[in-house]
Amino acid sequence: MEFFHEPKIDWMGKKWYFIGLSIPLLVAGLVSIAWHRGLVYGIDFRGGTQVYVRFSTPPNLDLIRARLDQENLRGATLQRVGAASDNEVIVGLDLKTTTETAALDEGKKALIRAMDNLYGKGPEGKGEFNNASAQTIAEHLLTGDPLHLAAQGSEQATKTYQQLSEALVAARNASPHRGLISDFKQLAGVPGVNAAVEGALRNDFYLSSYAVFDTKVVGPKVGADLRRQALWVTLLGLAMMLLYIWIRFELVYGVAAVVATFHDVLITLGLFSILNALGYPGTEIELTVIAALLTLVGYSMNDTIVVFDRIRENVGLNKRENFTELVNRSINQTLSRTILTSGLTFLAVLSLFLFGGEVIHGFALVLVIGVVIGTYSSIAIASPVLVYWTVRKG
Repeated sequence: MEFFHEPKIDWMGKKWYFIGLSIPLLVAGLVSIAWHRGLVYGIDFRGGTQVYVRFSTPPNLDLIRARLDQENLRGATLQRVGAASDNEVIVGLDLKTTTETAALDEGKKALIRAMDNLYGKGPEGKGEFNNASAQTIAEHLLTGDPLHLAAQGSEQATKTYQQLSEALVAARNASPHRGLISDFKQLAGVPGVNAAVEGALRNDFYLSSYAVFDTKVVGPKVGADLRRQALWVTLLGLAMMLLYIWIRFELVYGVAAVVATFHDVLITLGLFSILNALGYPGTEIELTVIAALLTLVGYSMNDTIVVFDRIRENVGLNKRENFTELVNRSINQTLSRTILTSGLTFLAVLSLFLFGGEVIHGFALVLVIGVVIGTYSSIAIASPVLVYWTVRKG
């Protein structure tokens, strides 16, 4: 399939227009990165605590963020996950302590304090059931003794109520409740629960409109290790591609391809920095974004190799032809293929971006930007670099 029949576009004659477009994008991105003292990393790379919260009604993220700021939890990131009806949010907190257990506990308590202040605390003297541990529930049941187990001895009563509490927590956290119940009657199906137990729970606990159903921590050392590994993986990938193209073509082809790929990665990271500064969600550098950048590197390199392969083929057939004209002709010959493959790829990643959900939003955004920039650079950056080097060598 051909979109263009024998196009005769002078691409190399327009190289200064391309350079005039790339340089402002590169400078703007690098200035943004420098202004913010580096890229904005997610919890995966900077370390901290991720708290998974479920709400009974759609949460107002702006109000939650403002409350977290008031609780000195500034810089927290909030991201919706799952279906809209799930009302689930991941809260990223910059809490870094010496032990993982301490970080988990601190992160959960800090968020619960903020949520209590936002949604209101329960009745005085009552605990919050949706966020209570099995141990806390067992202590309340043991004190109230709704099953009248005291006569069987303290050890037996403690064991029974601990098992019952674990069953209650398991039922609360299982589907469809997933950590959030709205009525104690929803626990009636748990073995061992009767009217007396339900009454004891109602007497000692209240039900909030939110629940912290999971907490994870990434230590600062782990985050630093991940950043270093991500950098080395990217550089190693570029080095191996340079070596492959050097062997398959010539060194100049490899250098031109790597320059174009660096161009793509730097512009993408710069745009991420600018978008993050503007408050656009999903623009932190996380593991999924690194995966997308590596995909971008491969895609950009592949598109460049297609053009270079046609250039090499035409050089073998027309060794006396002016090299600049030969490159123009080669790009024009591959133009239909480039537009067809890049267009279909762009539609696919655009669908991921629009309908893939918040979890892969950053991943899809990198690919949307990368497909456009990668296609552009294979023509507008890699080819002019190749022409410049070849003409200069004579």
